[in-house]
Amino acid sequence: MAQDRQSGLEASRYGHRCARLIAKAIGAEMVGNKSNECMWNGQPVLIKTAHRQTTSVGVLYHMMDRIKAVLGAFEENDGSYRVMQLPIERCHAVMRPTGSKGASRDRVGIVDRKVFEDEGRLVGVVKIDESLA
Repeated sequence: MAQDRQSGLEASRYGHRCARLIAKAIGAEMVGNKSNECMWNGQPVLIKTAHRQTTSVGVLYHMMDRIKAVLGAFEENDGSYRVMQLPIERCHAVMRPTGSKGASRDRVGIVDRKVFEDEGRLVGVVKIDESLA
């Protein structure tokens, strides 16, 4: 299902809240308030979250020069999040343009969940309180 403006805003809010909770659980420190960029294991990374039926995550192209990896946090059937690390070079190689015709057009690349599952390194499985996300 395609996102509209409202569902996109809701997804963004969910992503920011959830990423902060996951960062705390894995010992990462958020860099600021506007993005999901953080410091983890001494390197700048981006945490991207997805509900259990979401098949991809979006990464802003301008973040590519600032981070070393994307941590894809994908919700499992039990509500936990499987967090997988994918180097930014690999993300860049497999990204496809967003189908958006709005503000994200030409600004966001899409990385499929399957790439994280097939090629990513497991960071851990994190259980967060859904009421906080």
